Amino acid sequence: MKRRARQAAWCLLAAAVSTPAPAALAATGVWKAPAEESLVGRTETYVARYEDTLLDVARRFGMGISEMQLANPEVDLWLPGEGTEIRLPSRFILPAAPRSGLVINVPEMRIYYYPKGESVVHTWPISIGRVGWETPLGKTSIVRKAVRPTWIPPDSIREEYLERGETLPRVVRPGPDNPLGSHALYLGLPAYLIHGTNRPHSIGMRVSHGCVRMYPEHIVELFEMAESGTPVTLVHQGVKAGWAGDELFIEVHPNIDVPDEAARPSVTDAVASIIAATPEGGEDGPAATVDWKRVREALATANGIPVAVGSRQTPRSSGRDDPAG
Repeated sequence: MKRRARQAAWCLLAAAVSTPAPAALAATGVWKAPAEESLVGRTETYVARYEDTLLDVARRFGMGISEMQLANPEVDLWLPGEGTEIRLPSRFILPAAPRSGLVINVPEMRIYYYPKGESVVHTWPISIGRVGWETPLGKTSIVRKAVRPTWIPPDSIREEYLERGETLPRVVRPGPDNPLGSHALYLGLPAYLIHGTNRPHSIGMRVSHGCVRMYPEHIVELFEMAESGTPVTLVHQGVKAGWAGDELFIEVHPNIDVPDEAARPSVTDAVASIIAATPEGGEDGPAATVDWKRVREALATANGIPVAVGSRQTPRSSGRDDPAG
């Protein structure tokens, strides 16, 4: 309950935070993505200015607020302090999914776009559905696109507003009060969209009614690239595993807003991801030498930063831990 209350407070306070000028906003994260590699991007450091909040820094560098907080647990959300070093978690393991169209990894709160015929990937942070309004999983596609969309809220959402003493119109026209923002991509899943937002500082939180929100500048970029018919795959991968050369990495994301004991993925999740990333393995396990101590440390930390945990298989080292140790 405390965690939900804290997140609700962020949403209310976000409106009071100044929005950076468009010139200050970072460009899309776009990286080369050759078929044999799974790790893209790089982790960098930003030195805070006096006027910065962590929310401002997140948007300036194309990050969501939760991933920024996971990477910087000791940094104050509202007053990082001039001279504070802030880690920018802009290195990612690509999700284990077809590299075609859009791939949305729900627990990571990040969307990946693979342009047809190109060995690159674009990636942006997103917001997802809160507890009780979970973003669905599965395969679908973009069925239509709209500029300045009109929102027709379902009765369930209008009833929720009434319960807290607010009246929501049956039709919300385009404009600053429209939560869909300036652009929307409608999915084959009824009532679910990828859209902009009139609350940009909510990006990287579990705050929607199941839709996928993007920063206003990011939805415009995606809208211009992704055509109707583009495939969309929604997955839940709290642990991702992949290769950079001969090094094996994992990346762990907690399940935000669930009880602490269930928030972090398990060793079983990590083993499954590592095996999936090493299909050349056999019945004896993955074709890699894995340091299971590092795996458990990454699971305990769950900060979304890729961590090296192994290498290509050589004669198996007897000094390595086993996953059950």
